[in-house]
Order: sequence, then C-alpha cells, then structure tokens
Amino acid sequence: MSNFRWGILGTGGIASAFVEDLRLANGHVVTAVGSRSLFTAQEFAKKTPGARAYASYAELVHDDNVDAIYVATPHPWHKEHTLLALNASKPVLCEKPFAITAVETQEMIKAAQANNVALLEAMWTSYLPHIASVRKILISGVLGEIYSVEADHGQRLADRGIARLVDPHLAGGALLDLGIYPVSFAHMVLGAPDTITSSAVMTDRGVDAQTSAIFDYKSGAQAIITTNMIARTPCRAVISGLLGRLEIDSIFYNPASMRVVLTDGTTTQYPNTYLGHGLREQAIEMARVVSNGQLESALMPWSQTLAVMQTMDQIRSQIGLTYPCEN
Repeated sequence: MSNFRWGILGTGGIASAFVEDLRLANGHVVTAVGSRSLFTAQEFAKKTPGARAYASYAELVHDDNVDAIYVATPHPWHKEHTLLALNASKPVLCEKPFAITAVETQEMIKAAQANNVALLEAMWTSYLPHIASVRKILISGVLGEIYSVEADHGQRLADRGIARLVDPHLAGGALLDLGIYPVSFAHMVLGAPDTITSSAVMTDRGVDAQTSAIFDYKSGAQAIITTNMIARTPCRAVISGLLGRLEIDSIFYNPASMRVVLTDGTTTQYPNTYLGHGLREQAIEMARVVSNGQLESALMPWSQTLAVMQTMDQIRSQIGLTYPCEN
C-alpha cells in the first residue's frame, strides 16, 4: 500500500501522543482531524501539516482521503463515535477502555461485522515488541505451568483536576482508565477468570479511587490486579510458574525491560531498546489488518476485548461502580 492515511477523531492528550509517535512509523500519515469545533480541529491540525480540519465528526468519517479512524474521545463516547465511523465504512482503532460495558462492546463488534469493516481496540500494550516476547516465552513453556500473575497500575491523578477521571458522568475512576491495563494483561496470560473477588475505595463523587481484584481459575492459578489514581505504584508485572518467573519492569504496559528467572538460578535479560512511545505499533497492526482484508487482529481479537469488558462489568458490579452514561 501507499501511505496509510489516518483521521483523528478527538483532540485530547492521547490523540496528540498517538500523532507524535506515528511520525516514527514509515508509511503512515495523518490527513484529517475532527473536533466539535473548527478552531480546536485547526489548532490540532497545525501539528500535522497538510491535515484537513473538520468541525464535526460526521464530516471527518466521510472524508475519502482517510483509510482509518482513530477514536480518541472520552470513554462515554467510544461507542457512538465508533459506530459513526463503521457505518461510514471506515475501519476504526478505538481507544481503551473499548466501551463502558460489554453490551456496548457487542454492539460495536456487530457493527463492524455488518459493515465488513476492521475494528481494533487500541490496547496499545498488546501490540508492543516486549509483549510479543512475553507471548513467545509463555508458549515455550520455560516457566512451566503458570500459577500466579501480578500486575499493578497506580498514578497520582485524583488531585490533578482532571475532570474525566473524577466525574461519574464521564465514566471516571481508576478502574476504566488505569485498571484496564492489568486486567487486560491478566486476560492475555491466563484468559477470562472463572471467579472474581474485588474490593474498592470510592471517592465522594462515587467513582473508584482504588480497586483490587483476585481472579481465580479452575487450573488453580490466580491473578492479582490493583489499580489506583491516588498514588504512583511500581507499575510492574510478574508471571510465575513452576519452573520460574517473568519479571516485567516499570512501566510494564510501556516498552519495558524484563527478565526470566528460573528456579535453577538461570537469569535471561530482555533489555528495553525501543525508541519512542509505542503507540505507533497499533497503527502498524491496523494497516496490516486492513491491507489483508481482515476485520480483527490476532494480537487483540474481539473475543478478548469482549471478555475483558465482561470482567470489568463484574468488578464494577461487585464494587458498586455505576455511571449515568451507561446503557
């Protein structure tokens, strides 16, 4: 293919980071930006010379010079904006959390199927090189049968005046914004849990400031995930098996160094040599999926996206986290 042309739907911080990292991906260009106001779209487009600015998302998704849409709006609008693009026959890379609920997720997947258009979750960690190495290590069996997964994600954000994190009308709280990373990681390693036990500390506005969960599996394995938006935690991940463990350094969901430590004392280092943020890898995968005529990626298939959202629904039910905006 010639240059893969991106339309950016939403102009927040994650959209800026995506566009910046995309500069390191050969064959990818941003040709259009959509916002709710022309001024905002024009200001964002200044970062991407040649990109057309649109004052509405509807105009953006109907641009014939766009090959795929990157949906980067706040959580409550992921479904609406994804459906808008899919129904315009535009492939979509939708930011995580993919949706607010599993029901919304199913609607989005059905729309992709009905329109025969590619749809990927922008769980960017799943597309990174060090996670590809994690998969290879797991498949190799060098760790033996896996019995424990630990992953945490905590950032000091609650006192920073970020509305979308604290407002229930914007699906705020630690779980959807930060907890999605350890939850998705546990799913990648062990699959969907058989039972979930979770607990949370809620804010005075009714969203979770901190949430922890134990995933139990019939195999005897457990995953322990923690997330909070009050304090910075180590943000590491460890996979432990009968023959050894895999330690992923901070920040585990970013390009990161890691090591395999076996019970016989052998240690194998995997240094981090990655340049850039890493958001471009999901864009590269989207272009590959589209060029091959596929609808989903094996690196983050719809089944996994749906299973993760079902797990998030269960955790929210247990901790009493509801949103006015959910279906």
